[in-house]
Amino acid sequence: MRPVIPYVTAALLFGLGVYGVLRRRNAVLVLMSVELMLNAVNLILVTADTTARAVLPHSGQVFALFVIVLAAAEIGVGLAIVLQLYRLRATVAVDDVPLTEPPQAVDGHEPAVVNGEAGR
Repeated sequence: MRPVIPYVTAALLFGLGVYGVLRRRNAVLVLMSVELMLNAVNLILVTADTTARAVLPHSGQVFALFVIVLAAAEIGVGLAIVLQLYRLRATVAVDDVPLTEPPQAVDGHEPAVVNGEAGR
């Protein structure tokens, strides 16, 4: 098998994933783009494993398995963050998330102390 075709396919998939991360506003679509990039890396690892089997046998497949486990953990944490974002803001648009907003009191409790600023 010629390894050029899977490498070009993986490069296209990775480029499409980068484009999706940079241009999408929906947090779920950003997570899907990250998964696309991880799958492109898996394709590269398995292709490299089949072309260079004499150096380290099955190492690419083992690394691909670790990437799959990492992707599963990333999707679990990412979807939990997206669900919490939707509960707080009623939107999953990444552009609407304020990154510098101070913490607010929730249910009458004081906000957590951040850099010694809260509670004064």
